[in-house]
Amino acid sequence: MKQRIITGVIAAAAFLPIVLYGGLPFIMLVYTMSAAAVLEALKMKGIPTVSLPGLLSVLLSFVLLLPSTIAGEWQKAGYGKMELLLVFVLLFLVYTVITKNRFTFDEAAFCVLAPLYIGFGFFYMIETREAGIMFVFFALFITWATDSGAYFVGRSIGKRKLWPEISPNKTVAGFYGGIASAVVVAIIFLFMIDFEAGAVWVLLATALLSVAGQIGDLAESALKRHYNVKDSGTLLPGHGGILDRTDSWLFVFPLLHMLQLL
Repeated sequence: MKQRIITGVIAAAAFLPIVLYGGLPFIMLVYTMSAAAVLEALKMKGIPTVSLPGLLSVLLSFVLLLPSTIAGEWQKAGYGKMELLLVFVLLFLVYTVITKNRFTFDEAAFCVLAPLYIGFGFFYMIETREAGIMFVFFALFITWATDSGAYFVGRSIGKRKLWPEISPNKTVAGFYGGIASAVVVAIIFLFMIDFEAGAVWVLLATALLSVAGQIGDLAESALKRHYNVKDSGTLLPGHGGILDRTDSWLFVFPLLHMLQLL
C-alpha cells in the first residue's frame, strides 16, 4: 500500500500540471500513454513489441489519436480515419501471407482491435481537454470517486460478488457505492461547470459514466484473466501498467461525448 501511495503521488505530480497546461505537451503525453497501453496489450497477447505488427499497432493508435483539427485537413483530401484504418487492416492481412501464417488472422484482429479500443478512448480525452480543463477533471474525478466508493463500500458491507468469474474482489454493494460516490462528486461539479445540459440529466449521465467506468475496469480484467496475467505492465509500481490505470477512462471519455455533456 505504501508503494502504491508513493507512486500515485509522483504520477499525479507529473500528470496534473501537464493536463492543466494543455496544448502540445498534453497531446504528447496522451500519445505516450496510448503507445504504452497498446504495447502492454500486445505483450499480454504474446505479440513481440519490437516487431512489424507492434510498430503498426502503435502507428494505428497514433492515427486514431489525431485531433479533429488535423484529421479534418486530411478529410479535405479524401483521406479520413476510416480510410487509414482500412489501410492498416490490409497491411496486417498482407503480413499474415508474408509470414506464411506464423502471424495469424487472430493476431491481426487483435492488432487492430487493441489500438481501436485504446486509441479512440485517448482521442476523446484530447477532445475533452479541447472543450475545457474542467470537463477533464469532471471525468477524472467521476472515475476516481467510482473506484474509491466501490472499494470502500465493497470492503465495508460488500458480500455478494458482482462478477467473480472476471474480478473476484468486486461486489454488488461496491458497484452501487461507486455510482453513489460519483453522483456526489457530480453535484459538486454542478456548482463549478456550466453544463449545456440540465442538472437532472447531468446526474443521470454521471450514473451512466460511473457504470461505464466500472465496465471498462471489468473489460480489462477479463482481458488479463484470459491471458492469465495479474497486471498489464509494471511501469507504475503498486499500480501495474498504464492500461491498468486508464481502463476506466477509455470508456468514460467517449461516453462523455456521446451524452453531449460538453
